[in-house]
Amino acid sequence: MAAAAILPNLTKVKTFGNIENRSFWTEYPSGLIDLTRNHPPTSVVTTGSEPSKEGNELEFEVDGDRRVRVDPKQSAIVIVDMQKNWGLTPRELTTLPPVLVRSFTKLGEGGFGCDLGGNWGPALMRGTPNADLYGPLKDEWLKGKEAGTDIWFHKNRVGGLWGPGTPLGLYLREEGLNTLFFAGVNTDQCVLGTLVDAYFNGYDSILIKDATATTSPDHGYDGALYNTELLYGFVTDSQKIITGAAR
Repeated sequence: MAAAAILPNLTKVKTFGNIENRSFWTEYPSGLIDLTRNHPPTSVVTTGSEPSKEGNELEFEVDGDRRVRVDPKQSAIVIVDMQKNWGLTPRELTTLPPVLVRSFTKLGEGGFGCDLGGNWGPALMRGTPNADLYGPLKDEWLKGKEAGTDIWFHKNRVGGLWGPGTPLGLYLREEGLNTLFFAGVNTDQCVLGTLVDAYFNGYDSILIKDATATTSPDHGYDGALYNTELLYGFVTDSQKIITGAAR
């Protein structure tokens, strides 16, 4: 069953963005939102009909009684914080703002760079066991690295695209990737932070809700999904993507 729509369907074809700069979406009264930037709407405005898919374009349902169409060649999946901790450098440790430092302590103790004891090393520091990838996911990442499909980017804020020149941001621009699928933890913290960064930077953001999780109360998770659908992009689940790919 489709989730109730937060926003009503349009009554006519509408283009959002700039066609000349190839930075636009086209939305149709049927509920389709075309993110491919491959179908300028000039040929369909009069009838309101959807253009046929081209090549390997992927179309699937999202929450809110909508469908989105994406170009896989322009898309990437961003899996957030599936390492045990961040991986900061010593220099980054000296540039963190106080609000961030405080939020990673408990009653003012611990936090970035503190000794975790045992063989874990200093907390959240790059190259330490506590900042390594989680369990069997490291084996999967190594397979993807060898295949050239997976890249591990470090971040030094809650969001992975928070400012200019981030490793992830540079890679996305260099590769011409516009549409980002989001997974990882925590849904309402680092995942949402990176997704909001992407929103501010003009990326298409799609949250895969069953590929995220959080330790927050339910209202934290629900609020992240609600605001993603209302403001930041789209919400879907893995089965909807798989179903769309099979069509």
